[in-house]
Amino acid sequence: MASYSGLRILTEGLTGNRGWKPAWRKPEPKPAYDAIVVGGGGHGLATAFYLASIHGITNVAVLERGPIGLGNTGRNTTIVRSNYLLPENHHFYEHSLKLWEGLEQSLGYNVMMSQRGVLNLYHSDAQRNAYTRRGNAMRLAGIDAELIGREEVAAMCPLIDLDNARFPVLGGLLQRRGGTARHDAVAWGFAHAADARGVDIIEHCEVTSMIIEGGAIQGVRTTRGEIRAPKVGLAVAGNTSVLCAMAGLTVPVESHLMQAFVSEGLKPLIDQVITFGAAHFYISQSDKGGLVFGGGLDGYNSYGQRGTLPEAEHIFAAGASLMPALKRVRALRSWAGVMDMTPDASPYICLTPIQGLTMTGGWNYGGFKATPGSGWCHAWTMAKQEPHRLNAAYTLTRFKEGRMLDEKGAGPFFWMQ
Repeated sequence: MASYSGLRILTEGLTGNRGWKPAWRKPEPKPAYDAIVVGGGGHGLATAFYLASIHGITNVAVLERGPIGLGNTGRNTTIVRSNYLLPENHHFYEHSLKLWEGLEQSLGYNVMMSQRGVLNLYHSDAQRNAYTRRGNAMRLAGIDAELIGREEVAAMCPLIDLDNARFPVLGGLLQRRGGTARHDAVAWGFAHAADARGVDIIEHCEVTSMIIEGGAIQGVRTTRGEIRAPKVGLAVAGNTSVLCAMAGLTVPVESHLMQAFVSEGLKPLIDQVITFGAAHFYISQSDKGGLVFGGGLDGYNSYGQRGTLPEAEHIFAAGASLMPALKRVRALRSWAGVMDMTPDASPYICLTPIQGLTMTGGWNYGGFKATPGSGWCHAWTMAKQEPHRLNAAYTLTRFKEGRMLDEKGAGPFFWMQ
C-alpha cells in the first residue's frame, strides 16, 4: 500500500495525479478469521488497526453494512478533548488525546488534527465552582486546564455577547490541547493503515445474526455469507442494542438523535471550540471556513438520521443568543447522528457474558473524541480477553453493582432523555 508524503503529492501533482491507488483493498470475505470487528466506523477501524499494529493479530475482518465512515464517524462536530471530571473518564480520554496527538505519524495519514483549544463558558458562580472542581481534578491528573475570566474570553472571541441578559458570560474553563480533527480523514486514515497491515475491510456486508455455540461466539452470519472467528468485537455506535440483541443480550442503552450543522464558508471568525453550556450549544470553524455547530438531543428514541425542526430551532436560537452576529449566517448542511445513551453517560468497553464476544459502545456525546482510545482499549480487550486498566470500569455490570460513573457535564440524565 502506497504511503503519503509531501514529495509524493508534489510528484503526483506534476504528473497529472495518475499514480494514486485506492487507499484500501476491496477483498472478498474469507470463511474464517482470527477476529472479526463488526462496524466500519472510527471505533471499529481503530480496533482493527491496533489489533494488527500492537497485538500482531492481522487475520482480521472489519464488517460494515455500507461504505465505511458513513455512520456516526461522519456525523459529529469533530471535537477532541479530555476535560472530564471523574478519574475513570479523564484518564481514559487523556490517553485518547495523547493518541490523537501522534495519530498522523502512527497512521501515515493527515487527519487534520488542530489543537486550537476547547473553551467551556460558565454563566454563574455555581458553574464557575463546578468548572474549578473539574479543572483542579484534571490538573491533579497531569491534564492541562485553565480557568479564565470574562476579559480573556472577550479577547479570545469578540463575537461572544458577554452581557447576554439571560446568560451573562463570567468566564470559562480552557483546555488548550483540545481542538478538532477531520472526521472523514480519521476513518480513511485508520482504514488505510489497517489495510496496509493485512486487515480485510469488507464493505456492504451486513451482519444478520450471531453464531454462538456452547456459550461462546463462533462467528457471524452476514448478507455475504457465514464468517467464522473465535473473537468478535462489536463497534456499532447507535446500533449497539440491536447487535447485542442478536446475541441474546439486553444492554442498558437507549438510541437518540443529535443534530449538527455547517454554515456557509466565512473568513476566520472563531479560533477555538466554544461550548455554551447554559443552552447546550457548541461551535467551531472548519479549515474551509464553515461554522460547525450543534446542541442537545432531539428528546425521543429514534434510528432516523435526520433530526427534528424544533431542536434545530433551539440550536439556532442558542447560537444567536451566544453570538448575535450568527443571525446573518446561513446554514448549508445538517445531519443527525444516532447515539447510544447509557444511564450514567459513560461508555462500555468490555467483555460480555458470551465468551469471545466483546463490545465498545454507549458513547453518548463522547464518541468522536474517544475514537483512538476506544479502539486501543477494545483491541487490548479482544486480544487478551480481559480489560486494560483504562477501561476496567466501563463494564456492563456496573449498574447492577452500584458503580455508576455519573459524569456531570456530559448529560448523564437518562431519565430525561
